[in-house]
Amino acid sequence: MPRRAKELSAVEVRRLGRGVHNVGGVAGLLMQVSDSGAQSWLLRVRVGDKRREIGLGAFPEVSLARARERATEAKESIRNGIDPVEARKAARSALLTSQRQGLTFVEAFEKYAAKKLPELRTERYRDQWRATVEKYAFPELGSMLVQDISRDDILRVLHPIWETRTETATKVRQRVEKTLDYAKAAGHRTGDNPAAWRGNLELTLSAPSKIAPKENYPALQIDDAASWWTDLRRREGTGATALAFQALTASRTGAVRFATWDEIDLDARLWTIQPGRNASKIPPTGKPHRVPLTDAMIALLQALPRMGEFLFTAPRGGNMSDATLGKVMRNIHAANQKCGGAGYVDARTKRPAVPHGLRSCFRVWVTERTNFDGDMAEIALAHMVGSKVRQAYDRSDMIEKRRAMMGDWGRFLRGENGAKVVQIEAAR
Repeated sequence: MPRRAKELSAVEVRRLGRGVHNVGGVAGLLMQVSDSGAQSWLLRVRVGDKRREIGLGAFPEVSLARARERATEAKESIRNGIDPVEARKAARSALLTSQRQGLTFVEAFEKYAAKKLPELRTERYRDQWRATVEKYAFPELGSMLVQDISRDDILRVLHPIWETRTETATKVRQRVEKTLDYAKAAGHRTGDNPAAWRGNLELTLSAPSKIAPKENYPALQIDDAASWWTDLRRREGTGATALAFQALTASRTGAVRFATWDEIDLDARLWTIQPGRNASKIPPTGKPHRVPLTDAMIALLQALPRMGEFLFTAPRGGNMSDATLGKVMRNIHAANQKCGGAGYVDARTKRPAVPHGLRSCFRVWVTERTNFDGDMAEIALAHMVGSKVRQAYDRSDMIEKRRAMMGDWGRFLRGENGAKVVQIEAAR
């Protein structure tokens, strides 16, 4: 019969020196003392045909009495055919899996957003991207664990806005879908994505294109253009000047708001809009878009104070906000109505014209009042022209011809009779 080790007391255990010592009470229970004096418990035992040393914790955090209890429990598990080491590994793995899956939607969205937001071009678009999810998805899904989110939960988010704010709802669905895809890839959930459209939500929700066909921006009517321009030029301020520049160039609002002085070449009489400068993704091709500068445009630019990198600087610095140009348009409309006029409204919807609608007015002018080529107008608007094959071979942007066209457009806005236009009556 093997010799039983003397049962040491807690005081005696505390006094043990460097090495490995039997403490008694349970066969194989040892105290290990390192060179630094740190003490920890070991259980030396046979598990099947393997000899194991199982750690039972550090002393004095684990007392002598508790160490003897743990040793007894481990031996009992072994007698029942359970390997304590493997059981501990399995328990730890299950805990880690549970912790990975135990992620709320808000937490998953923040992790996904940290990777996604740097890909977006502007701070405004980044704020908008985040705001849609925070406003519509967080109230329903925010505190839910991602593995618990079901199709019914997604529909609770989308149903209230799908028919009335379809474009926004579509973006919310897409961003929720991507967030859950990210969560699945990171091991936080399993199974199909409940926010997926194809073969899932498309069977329950109406197709966005059927319930919310894309509506054009309210446009300035061509017969109102000269009157509107007169009212605009009576106004002072950077916002009014920026709107005048947008009208003359028929550019997108974003291109004007983010225009910088290094894009302007007064000697060459060119404004070269660089890709990635604004949320509107000007130009859509990802290539620089050249705008010919006319005398009127250059005179406007030369009168601008240089207050930073942007042509049109906000009062507190930085680029001008989209709201500033919209406010100028609304004020012109309201002032005209106050004086007894009808205001400046879209011919079809009767809604007040907005800055982007100036581009539509320009396009109608080219079609109905001039002999300029339609493709040239499309190039001026930074639209893609022709098939991909044609685009590959025809790389001319007709800059000088467009300069003449934009000069005539400026004269038309100013109500000058010298513009080379074809009157509708004469065309008939």
